[in-house]
Amino acid sequence: MSSTATGFAEQIDLLVRARYPVLYVVTFEEGRLEQLLFDLARRQGKPFAVWTATRGLRTIGVRREGTPELPHFPAPTEVLEHIRAERGAGIYLLEDLHLHFEDPQVVRRLRDVAAELKDSHKTVVLSAARMALPPELEKDLTVLDLPLPDETELDSLLRSLCEQLYQQDPKSVALTREDSRALVRAARGLTLAEAENAFAKAAVHGDRLDAADIKLVMEEKRQAIRKSGVLDFHPAETTLGDVGGLEPLKEWLRRRGKALLPGAREFGLGAPKGVLLLGVPGCGKSLTAQVIAHSWQLPLLHLDLGRVFSGLLGSSEDNMRKALRAAEAVAPAVLWIDEIEKGLAGGTASGQSDGGTAQRVFASLLTWMQEQRAGVFVAATANRIDALPPELLRRGRFDEIFFVDLPQAMARAEILAIHLRKRGRDAKLFALDELAKACEGFSGAEIEQALVEALFAAFDRGSELEGQDIAQAMAETTPLSVTSAEEIGRMRDWAKTRARPADRSAAEPSVPFARRARG
Repeated sequence: MSSTATGFAEQIDLLVRARYPVLYVVTFEEGRLEQLLFDLARRQGKPFAVWTATRGLRTIGVRREGTPELPHFPAPTEVLEHIRAERGAGIYLLEDLHLHFEDPQVVRRLRDVAAELKDSHKTVVLSAARMALPPELEKDLTVLDLPLPDETELDSLLRSLCEQLYQQDPKSVALTREDSRALVRAARGLTLAEAENAFAKAAVHGDRLDAADIKLVMEEKRQAIRKSGVLDFHPAETTLGDVGGLEPLKEWLRRRGKALLPGAREFGLGAPKGVLLLGVPGCGKSLTAQVIAHSWQLPLLHLDLGRVFSGLLGSSEDNMRKALRAAEAVAPAVLWIDEIEKGLAGGTASGQSDGGTAQRVFASLLTWMQEQRAGVFVAATANRIDALPPELLRRGRFDEIFFVDLPQAMARAEILAIHLRKRGRDAKLFALDELAKACEGFSGAEIEQALVEALFAAFDRGSELEGQDIAQAMAETTPLSVTSAEEIGRMRDWAKTRARPADRSAAEPSVPFARRARG
């Protein structure tokens, strides 16, 4: 048994021996939980039974001699009454009972069972795919999360499949030890059933299991994570070369990334926790967050805080819990939270408008960021500094806070060269220094859009792109540094004493006031 499964088994074993009457286990893996509880019941010498609304109550494993077969008990209230009245010890797994919590008789009967079982050797375990506890039951149940399988369990599953395939056809398996490790790492974050399906699909694909199937397993994981509705799995394809400027930030990331190398723990270094990128919109914050995953060769997960919140009572907190658990299961990984201030807006003062949901979700995220040791690096971005709650900026949540300002002349030339190359042009044929001066006060996104506008103009004219086309497009653009000059100034004043500059400063005007907004 893996360390993850062993830890959960030991935890639930302790609760059962301590006579906790009702446990609530959040998991999608009913079969895995059933096996863990069956093993526990066997070690403790107790009978084990499972109930579902479709199959009723049934004994799992070998029944003791003389023990009658359990009646069916399809109704929730009937099975709860049976458990309450049963004289002997036992462990009872009730699957999806939470779907019946709208019935007040089920809730009341479960509370009665919880009260009477405290002095018995019977334990009721409820399994559910999500947290769905009515307030009446919150103090009567103990909630546990069944962790997703770790690499030990996944490796055991892969070995078993490879043995079966090899017995059928020795040519159907062509994996080195390193290939096997890569396949197992690719499957992290999947349930055992999902991993089994992914490995089986990989084996069928191409008639053999080999290193080429790693991408296929990664695609299966991408689909599985997307089904959560909150997390997205992004391909980490953006490189450091796609980001212009920001040399101090790049150097910081390079140095922090070394903490992932072998020997870092022995040297006394912990895993990097995260970085918060604040600053002007369109200056490469989100792009940098994606670059981190590519540079460190880690999976990139995108957490959409807007999708965390929904109209169902209690579902927002559950969405956050599931997203963070999935991120931990995939770890080491990069968790990208874009425009975090929008998702947490009102997190500290929303109790009157949403019953405190945003505040609870915000608190759970902060606690997790402070305490998680799974190796999830949080890369968060924010455009509105004034909307960030002070608790988020406290040391310990992030390793560092960077302020990303408008790019200076050298960085603007680099950004322009990057976008020219992306569009099949030789950057050396353009006067980049002159064009960089022409777009003083532009963000990286505005430089790109000016180039796109110039390409449209050249294509319409029927000739190749020229530097004059780009200069003309820049002259016709009113940048954010003009339309939001006061707000950018306030951001800079705030960042002077609270954040680290992401780029080197240069002796040029901070905002080009010579350029005027056009009405």
